[in-house]
Amino acid sequence: MLKQLSAQDAQFLYTQTANNLTHIMGVYIYDPSTAPGGFVRFKDIIRHVESRVDTSPLFKRRLHRLPFDMDHPYWVEDEHFDIEAHMSHARLSEPGDWRQFCIAVARWFSKPMDMNRPLWDIYIIEGLDRIPGIPKGSFAMLHRVHHAAVDGASGAHAFIAMSDIDAKGTPAIAEPPPVEDLGKAPSSAETLSRAWSASMQSPVKFMNALMKMSPAIISSARKSIAEGGMTAGVPETRFNVPVGPHKMFDATTVALTDVAEIRKKVPGATVNDVVLTTVGGALRKYLAKHKELPKDSLVAVAPINLRGKGGKASKPGNQVSAMSVPIRTDIADPLERLAAVRDYTVDAKEAKAGVSARIMTGLSQHIPGATMAAVARLVTSERFAVRGTNLFISNVPGAQVPLYLAGAQLVQQHGMAPLANNMGLFVATPSYNGRIAFSLISERAVMPDIAFFRECIDESFADLMAAVPKPEKAKAVTAAPKAAAKSAPKPKAKPKSAAQTATKSRVKPVAKGNATGKTRKK
Repeated sequence: MLKQLSAQDAQFLYTQTANNLTHIMGVYIYDPSTAPGGFVRFKDIIRHVESRVDTSPLFKRRLHRLPFDMDHPYWVEDEHFDIEAHMSHARLSEPGDWRQFCIAVARWFSKPMDMNRPLWDIYIIEGLDRIPGIPKGSFAMLHRVHHAAVDGASGAHAFIAMSDIDAKGTPAIAEPPPVEDLGKAPSSAETLSRAWSASMQSPVKFMNALMKMSPAIISSARKSIAEGGMTAGVPETRFNVPVGPHKMFDATTVALTDVAEIRKKVPGATVNDVVLTTVGGALRKYLAKHKELPKDSLVAVAPINLRGKGGKASKPGNQVSAMSVPIRTDIADPLERLAAVRDYTVDAKEAKAGVSARIMTGLSQHIPGATMAAVARLVTSERFAVRGTNLFISNVPGAQVPLYLAGAQLVQQHGMAPLANNMGLFVATPSYNGRIAFSLISERAVMPDIAFFRECIDESFADLMAAVPKPEKAKAVTAAPKAAAKSAPKPKAKPKSAAQTATKSRVKPVAKGNATGKTRKK
């Protein structure tokens, strides 16, 4: 049965350029000492991956793209599938330290994928013995998948399906989903017929969707106008420039138990709030060092998983929306910054539903392929890309138990994702086995000193760990009414108790504010 890409999946094909490759990549470091015999050979890894290609449809299907993108592409079975064509390996160049590893990772991520084969590949890197904290003999697996095939949730599921829960080879997912029967590529006549039918029906479907969503569209438009448009409150930074082809990578990890300790300091704060606050503090340090810290807060895009609790992550493709969040780089105190981020993410409608992005996602399903391809290329081009945010921050929860590959235990996990014009910084924060990684992706001309930014992440997180919550001001207010009661001029009146007086004079709750802390007008 023919399966066509959704509009959201297809947009990652339409927006890809030589400078902006739209694939994602997982960076996994393994300790082979847990494997039988204490080592893992490259052919062992090939054999293991080959045994799991039926756990996800993405492994054996390739694109069938139409001339001039007259309609969205189709997934078809790759009749020439060869596992070894998707896997390669090398040894880390000297001196083989962490910096050299980051360079090798960034270079592989910067290479375009072969779009004529299934959209994934694996690159094994050996020789990591001089990296502190990494066991001797470890190897890294760089697993690239095009964003047209998966989003963060489905990509994480595909990786877990390829993994084991012990060194003996017990699959992490016992029962793989049924294999898709994609069939052969459609004929020219069938392709033209489908494209013509879609083009004729698109205006009707688009108008129907527009009418259903018109109240939300009007509300969103009013809000945008009231706040000054898409660029209102978004400062111009070094990240809001056209990006080049040479990507940069660095990373650091922190314990989830430490994140939990930070959350306790600000009631109601979430793991994602701590992540956003850490990045905000790091960018404050980084830009201040370069004398580029703007007065207004930087704004980040954060994804929202639209699959819901019952959504199937095993289904490849993209089901994601997004919200924009001020990360409060304008606040020096770390806990005050965390409280401000918490207030915004709790109160903002986008944080709960991603209304604006949902509207665009819903409407895009009914735009003809050729039209959407042209528009997508236009709005993401160097000339017309909108400065709606400064950076992208993605938090994808992962497995909290050890995972294995061919007997080797996974000891560290990172993630990489594409940049875009006017958004030259991406911070991916996948979690695994009790730790959360801050994976930093930028471009050489935008952030040549990415190692310094990694140090800023470490310092920002340490600031949050060391910060002490201030005592509640309401407790000090209760002492004042006692003196007033003693000097009361009316002797006949029964003096009020301290509890009654304190209740009457208790500080009123502060109204929830917007991103700038000002009270919202009703």
